[in-house]
Amino acid sequence: MSVYLYFATVIAALGLGAESISATPDAARENPAAPEESSITFNSVHVDGPYIAMTFDDGPSAMLTPKLLDLLAAHHIKATFFVIGENVAEHPEIVARAAKEGHEIGNHSWSHPNFGKMSDQGVRSQLQRTDDAIKNATSQRPTLMRPPYGSITAREKRWIYEEFGYRIILWDVDPYDWKRPGPAVVRSRILKETQPGSIVLSHDIHPGTIEAMPSTFEALEAKGFKFVTVSELIRMATPRPSHASPQPGESALASATPSLSPVPPRETPGG
Repeated sequence: MSVYLYFATVIAALGLGAESISATPDAARENPAAPEESSITFNSVHVDGPYIAMTFDDGPSAMLTPKLLDLLAAHHIKATFFVIGENVAEHPEIVARAAKEGHEIGNHSWSHPNFGKMSDQGVRSQLQRTDDAIKNATSQRPTLMRPPYGSITAREKRWIYEEFGYRIILWDVDPYDWKRPGPAVVRSRILKETQPGSIVLSHDIHPGTIEAMPSTFEALEAKGFKFVTVSELIRMATPRPSHASPQPGESALASATPSLSPVPPRETPGG
């Protein structure tokens, strides 16, 4: 091989190498690494402190949600509302009030179907319509989503996060208030199950739930719990000590943004 040909070959190889290197960042943007499920799905959060998140699903209710907002204001509590798009479209002023008073608004679908049994396009439509309704009511798009019934596949979680940027919020405290067991039972179940880092599920569409909240809030406050929104709770996440034993139902791989094992779909409406 002549000296000229040798150097021409080397230069060509270097040029190809440079082209390959410069193309890598674009390729990474087009095909981002799939997020770890533990970083986008939360049943509870490991925190250093007595912080919990109260969440209310399926509203807004024209009659009940304003009463709950009054109660939350009286206790200086910030909560997270996972709203149904149809209800947001009907009562945008209630959602606007909740957001203005510092509560977090999350997407809970347009009409409460079972995502785990739907096509991607069907789920996408449910989320987008609700996203738009929340944006119209509050001037802000939601960053959290709770699937109806807690029913969602691992694949759906990934593409929903990639397309909408939503974290998927489940729960670790469920008083089954949708079964309408009465205010005393709702209160008792919440007090029994709540611990630091809990995400408490309930519904602002059932009268018994609203009736249960005054004494529930007082009892939780008496125990020293402090109330934050779900996003605030996630931002407080701390690594779990390596020597600590996982709590029941918790992944042993929990880290700075821990997630418990997903809650199985419920047999009847709730969540």
